[in-house]
Amino acid sequence: MLTDRIAAVLVTPEQGGAAPPGVDRAAFLMALAEDTYEVVAGLELVRPVILAAGVAGLEEIAWPGTPVITIGSPEKAFDALPPADQAVVISADAPDLPPLLIGKLFRELGRAEIAVCPAENGGAVAMAARLPFPAWATPEFDRPDLVAHLRAQAPGPRRVATGPGWHRLRTPADIARLDPGLEGWDNTRDLLS
Repeated sequence: MLTDRIAAVLVTPEQGGAAPPGVDRAAFLMALAEDTYEVVAGLELVRPVILAAGVAGLEEIAWPGTPVITIGSPEKAFDALPPADQAVVISADAPDLPPLLIGKLFRELGRAEIAVCPAENGGAVAMAARLPFPAWATPEFDRPDLVAHLRAQAPGPRRVATGPGWHRLRTPADIARLDPGLEGWDNTRDLLS
């Protein structure tokens, strides 16, 4: 039997903070969100979702049939998702995230309840979990010591797995992390050129 999986892009106003001088912050946020959504929407065997935490207009970037769900805060991301067996929530400020890293998180759920793709400089690029989200955990994407915090909350060892890390665009200096040789992130690339 196939596992029912959701891949959701979490969009918050703060994620536009990496806009370089001369680039509109709202336009930059939409470009990031659209590029990250394109990664998710291109995945096989998952249902894409967009989670909007204080950001309007995301229906414009969604493919037909993709739910755009308004949430009060990022901590409510997993609670707001439609029913499924597993879900991964990806921060919208990772427009060049390789789809393979999302797949690795789902694979880790075979042995753990939560799997994290850690972000350089702390927090998470993405977090996956078996649903319903474990009651013992709090999904705080921007918490610097997130993996250690989740493991301290866990009722037993090996409940929290980590996959390979990646970067998020949190400051204008982080834009240098984008690799022009990687496919994707076309909207962000166009806005920056």
